[in-house]
Amino acid sequence: MPDPYGDQALLTPAMTKGYDAASGRERHLLLSYLEAVVAARRAPVHTAVAFNAVYFGYNLGGDGYGGSPLCLDDFPVVTLGGCASPLPVGAMVCVATGSDPLYAEIVHREGAHPEVGTLGDVPAWVSGAPVGAEGPGRPATGGVLRRRELLVPDLHAFGPALTLSPAQLHRLRTRRRWINEDGHVVVDVSYLSPEAARCDDLTAYADHLLTTARDQLLSPFVPVSLAELMGGTSDGELRAGLLGLLDTVRGVIRSSAALRTWGHYAVTRASLAECWGETGPLGGGDLRSFAAAVEHAATPARRRRHGLIAPVAVYTAVGPRLRQFPGATELLRGVGYAAAVCRANLTIADVVRGDSNQGLFENGSLITLDDAFESGGVWRSHHPGGAVADGDPLAPAGRGWASTLPAPPDPEADVDPVDLPLADDAFLGPGELLRNDAKEVAWRSPLRLAHLVDGWFPLHPHVARELRGSHGPHFTSRLELGHAGRILVEREATQDVIAELGDESGRLTEILWPRDFFPGLMLELRWRRGETVIRVVTTPLPDPLYVSDRVIGHSYDPRVLTREDAPGSDRHGDSAAGLGPRQLVMRTVRRCGLLTLDGHALLDRSVLPSATYGRRPARSQTVALESAVAELIAERLLEPALGSRDIWGQPHYPARDRQPTIPLIGYRPVPRRVIRPWGGTELDGSGLLTSQLVAGHLRRLRPGCFPSEAQRVAFREHCRSLGKADGWELPYGYTFVTEHTRGR
Repeated sequence: MPDPYGDQALLTPAMTKGYDAASGRERHLLLSYLEAVVAARRAPVHTAVAFNAVYFGYNLGGDGYGGSPLCLDDFPVVTLGGCASPLPVGAMVCVATGSDPLYAEIVHREGAHPEVGTLGDVPAWVSGAPVGAEGPGRPATGGVLRRRELLVPDLHAFGPALTLSPAQLHRLRTRRRWINEDGHVVVDVSYLSPEAARCDDLTAYADHLLTTARDQLLSPFVPVSLAELMGGTSDGELRAGLLGLLDTVRGVIRSSAALRTWGHYAVTRASLAECWGETGPLGGGDLRSFAAAVEHAATPARRRRHGLIAPVAVYTAVGPRLRQFPGATELLRGVGYAAAVCRANLTIADVVRGDSNQGLFENGSLITLDDAFESGGVWRSHHPGGAVADGDPLAPAGRGWASTLPAPPDPEADVDPVDLPLADDAFLGPGELLRNDAKEVAWRSPLRLAHLVDGWFPLHPHVARELRGSHGPHFTSRLELGHAGRILVEREATQDVIAELGDESGRLTEILWPRDFFPGLMLELRWRRGETVIRVVTTPLPDPLYVSDRVIGHSYDPRVLTREDAPGSDRHGDSAAGLGPRQLVMRTVRRCGLLTLDGHALLDRSVLPSATYGRRPARSQTVALESAVAELIAERLLEPALGSRDIWGQPHYPARDRQPTIPLIGYRPVPRRVIRPWGGTELDGSGLLTSQLVAGHLRRLRPGCFPSEAQRVAFREHCRSLGKADGWELPYGYTFVTEHTRGR
């Protein structure tokens, strides 16, 4: 069974770039461990909790985190009924008890609005309401926003040595001073802004780790440090790497055939099937009864003889409703509550998927999820349902709160982002003639996104003209492709392609480009006179470079890389559809900004909304873009600048004299030398394993074994690189594996 402190590191540098960047072998190794974690834990495993398990070293033998050398004094303290800063799922905390400390991991979090009834009845305005809302249609006023939240701590996450006895826990639950009778913590959480309150789970957890739990995140005692994986400790690098790891963990969990997920929570299919087969409290019978109650919640008791039936909407909260089933009280204590909520939601979701048409049932009721956070989830039952749900019925829509808002006099409809053509496309990445003599023609040109998507490449006009004269406008040619430092598979190295030659131009079509080719990669092409073979090679760089989110080992055109390797662009297509505000901002700046020779792009900040959407978008979309700009600048992924605008309205940078200045936002790709081998972890075309960088990491020793003095010294040096001047000593039972390369 894989072990975070074992011989094979479960987190790799490639995973810091997200799920798609990790190799199949790396994903499989991580999946094996995470499936075992989900099976071993009693609570549904949130993506943040799964990250904790692999990053902080959760032991599957029963010790949990108790066997890892975490510094417990770093944990924030929470108090029942008190005010607290946001504590996302995954946060490791110390619950104040007045005597022995109670260490726990937050495994579930939900709203605990006082207006939600004990039978699960929810006032419409509460469902989907923003943080701090004061009543129907009345959003929060003032600065700090507050929301009552219920936190479910796993009091056994740190193993038996750090867990209170059953008698002690019973006494704490009975007193209800530190935890409530169910072993949960209810707190009033303060948010500094609406944006912070709307933050998604993974971003919120990343913020927590980079601020409140920063010492814990950068601890040298974790199996492999994020700083080691990223090769630096700047805020921008750490945030990008952390979000990449969370995306990898989420993608690996969702790829599992043995797991089911509800939002970010994962359970095993086996445990779900076992629950559905049980006949006791909260078993399959109760859950199916709950789903049927939601389906019929708004259905009138009997038909009226005359007149139309008035539309009725009923909102049902999962958590409180589960407490009404006979015998459920004990099962909803501790982490059992989180498990029951997850199973109930999955049961209703399966009924909606299987027995309705987009939420519309045969009895005329429309069932949709309205709020995924409040009280374990709020389901909306509407009768008569009319048409099917607008969109996914399982995506929280917040119709309850929206129904209490006054309709604006001139509502703005959201618009879709557009894909504007590149203003400098004709001048981007021109070819360069290297040689033209009696023997051959040689030229070089960067690979473009269109070439990758459609499988073609232009020929130099000299070559096209001569080949057309000797072979006609259409014939089969051969392409011989060489990628410096890599062995290509046969079908990529030598290809039969089609030459399509016009009067002044020509191109090769039906090309199969290797999967690691990217927009901007510089290609050198040669054609020997009298042949129909075109030879293409790449040029290696002296050292690999890290540019934006890509490691580059070959010569490239930075202008094309900036323009055409933006979010939404890959070899499968080029579209802004489906991108979030942050990705839209980055795409627009890179695609539409003023472009310098080194790939620096600067955009007039005032035109960002119209450039993104093609016209003035809805106010909410503009606000979302501005919020994203602020975040990207704070993370140093974009930078502010000053330019000027001439009398024709064209922006300039640097600002010109006697022209009004304007604010710009800029994307500046700063190439950084990568001290690591160039290559992946997959088998290459020759069947050999390419080299893989293994970051320095802790490894658990066998009983009776001890680290060498050299490894003790190496660990102290590793700690100094993380900012500890005199280093730390290796924890007992562990050794340190220095950075090395595994492969050929």
